Amino acid sequence: MCLAPVDGIGMEIDIKQLGFGTGGRAPWAVDPWSSRGRLVAEPVSPTRSEFQRDRDRIIHTTAFRRLKHKTQVFVAHEGDHYRTRLTHTIEVAQIARALARALKLDEDLAEGVALVHDFGHTPFGHTGEEALDELMADAGGFDHNAQSLRIVTKLEQRYADFDGLNLTWETLEGLVKHNGPLIVEGGKPVPEPIAHYNSSHDLWLSTHSSLESQVAAIADDIAYNTHDIDDGLRSGLITLEMLEELPLISRLLAEVRDRYPGLEEPRLIHEVMRRQITRMVEDVIGVTQAHIQEIKPQSADDVRHAGRTMAHFSEEFVEADRHIKAFLYRHLYRHPDVMRVRASATLIVRDLFSAFMANPSAMGEKHRHAGIEDLPVHKRARKVRDYLAGMTDTYAIAAHRRLFDHTPDLR
Repeated sequence: MCLAPVDGIGMEIDIKQLGFGTGGRAPWAVDPWSSRGRLVAEPVSPTRSEFQRDRDRIIHTTAFRRLKHKTQVFVAHEGDHYRTRLTHTIEVAQIARALARALKLDEDLAEGVALVHDFGHTPFGHTGEEALDELMADAGGFDHNAQSLRIVTKLEQRYADFDGLNLTWETLEGLVKHNGPLIVEGGKPVPEPIAHYNSSHDLWLSTHSSLESQVAAIADDIAYNTHDIDDGLRSGLITLEMLEELPLISRLLAEVRDRYPGLEEPRLIHEVMRRQITRMVEDVIGVTQAHIQEIKPQSADDVRHAGRTMAHFSEEFVEADRHIKAFLYRHLYRHPDVMRVRASATLIVRDLFSAFMANPSAMGEKHRHAGIEDLPVHKRARKVRDYLAGMTDTYAIAAHRRLFDHTPDLR
């Protein structure tokens, strides 16, 4: 028995394959009791699976708490109701877990990869990342996935027996490969932090990742496509009339208006956004089920060696996704008001990088006697990168005010 979305768009779903209430995992799921283990061996927990432990460790980190004060699109003081990296991350984790349950995957692994996927983001979102990548051009550049790996393998220093969180192979694999293999013919070089870690803990950089990781990646797309529209509407930079140019959103608007004539705008927006998420989730489930039927994987390694991503949008929704992204870039991310704030944020990141490179002791007591000033320039830059990337928006602004006479107003 199959169930198609009510408006006839997207892939059909086979209800018999859905994992709701079935308990147990499918053969293609990762088995938490057969993990490839951790870099530093630890006793098995009597009460939690290995992936539950990973998820719990991720939630209790400083890096996770910092996401509360890191920008998604709008800086925090523009309004309490805009999304931050933390709220975005929680939304991604919810969608990833829903997909994992429907596809009979390990929900804890999917959730853990979703929760950790944005750890490496700088203050001020992609603006900060672009600025830091440019500043690090002579020292390997900057990649937020690579920085996420550094945080969970090195920079979080909480445990007596190891640096980082000592996460399982499967969670680390998902973190670095959730967007696909890193070693491909004609592809970009593997970022140095990932290559360095991989030399001691091989994460199979030339294969695809598990389905749990793949659903976390597509959940990220679903979340920010939907919720950036929501935040854009809240800001007034996007209007409902403008959304009519998007075929998918236009159909959903018509559906809600037909069912609820005269519905006030906040409820109308929410009804459209929830339908957008539902349609996209249903489409991914249908596509993934079709790949499972075709490939017939009997293990998680069969998924890794399938030679393609199995959890993705149908052609119809790839096109819808492309239209939404182009719309958001045109009307939101590149809006003059947003670009003005981005320019100010770039200035703050550049100023702080220059100040810390010239005087590493300005990074605080921990770095005052660490001998950073005696390091070669590229190694000193990496120390500054780690410190600067870990900052929240609010901390970066405060640090700039402490070191400079004038700090741009990010309003």
